[in-house]
Amino acid sequence: MNEILKYFPELSPEQIEQFGALSALYADWNAQINVISRKDMDEFYTRHVLHSLGIAKVMKFAPGSKILDIGTGGGFPGIPLAILFPQVQFVLVDSIGKKIKVVNEVAAALQLENVTGIHERAENVKGKFDFIVSRAVTAMENFLPWCNGKFDSAQRNPFPNGILYLKGGDLTEELKPVKQAIDIFNLADIFEDEFFETKKVVYVKMS
Repeated sequence: MNEILKYFPELSPEQIEQFGALSALYADWNAQINVISRKDMDEFYTRHVLHSLGIAKVMKFAPGSKILDIGTGGGFPGIPLAILFPQVQFVLVDSIGKKIKVVNEVAAALQLENVTGIHERAENVKGKFDFIVSRAVTAMENFLPWCNGKFDSAQRNPFPNGILYLKGGDLTEELKPVKQAIDIFNLADIFEDEFFETKKVVYVKMS
């Protein structure tokens, strides 16, 4: 939790309480439904919560924005972002039902009224969104078709509507086939922990 407060010192008492509750909630659910590796649970706030919040260091979502989290798993990056941006609507989708059960139960426990969890394949999700976020579910070339037709024409945020994708390693070859404009933000420039040495936020302009 100290790491979260270090990089996000403006949190309200309610947000501090919600972030503080995450570890016990996920430990409890992880004992029933394995959504996070045990090794990662030991570094839960760094590897899951702070990593998810890397997107917030690139983009501060405007109130009223709608965000789709594709392949959310147990709720990352969507749940931490929803805590940080209570005036933004988040739809978290995953094709594995038991993971969405965890998402909805965690959201209910934290009283996150801005989170909707959907058990569905990404390409079947209806609606228009300002941004699509995700955490390394597949190569970008495979990910882009899932996003087709899902972006709102209205612009509310500092960047044009698009994708904010958490990914690690050398992305040179992976991003070669992508025709859209891309910016890459190195999380090592933002967070000090060695976990972030090769971690990035990839922004793909989609509108």
